[in-house]
Amino acid sequence: MIAYRVGNDLSVDAVIAVLEASTLAARRPVDDPAIIADMIRHAPLLVSAWDGDRLVGFARTLTDFSYVGYLSDLAVDAAYQRQGIGQELIAKTREQMGPRSFLVLLSAPAAAEYYPRIGFQPHPSAWVLRHADPLQS
Repeated sequence: MIAYRVGNDLSVDAVIAVLEASTLAARRPVDDPAIIADMIRHAPLLVSAWDGDRLVGFARTLTDFSYVGYLSDLAVDAAYQRQGIGQELIAKTREQMGPRSFLVLLSAPAAAEYYPRIGFQPHPSAWVLRHADPLQS
């Protein structure tokens, strides 16, 4: 039985373990626990999935709780995938948000086909500016 919790009370080691057991470790700074700690601490909305005392998945959302949320991480341990945990993490995230809000995300390449299957709609204009990229004038 998977239990779901809302809150930032996750250990850095447990989060890194889930990232490494999913497809996200390649695109997250798992080599820098201080950044992972900041990602957890500063997330306004974090929903986690637990099998007993083991963290098996989490959804981390940057949001104002009224208009929009950026679902910045959806990670589920590969051993627990295809059981509806990711979808339930998203549902629990939506329960915390306002009735007129919407979720935005950038998909990991391995999950690009997952999101349309559960109801996300594509958007033609997503843009990324990394810290090291120059801002053009």
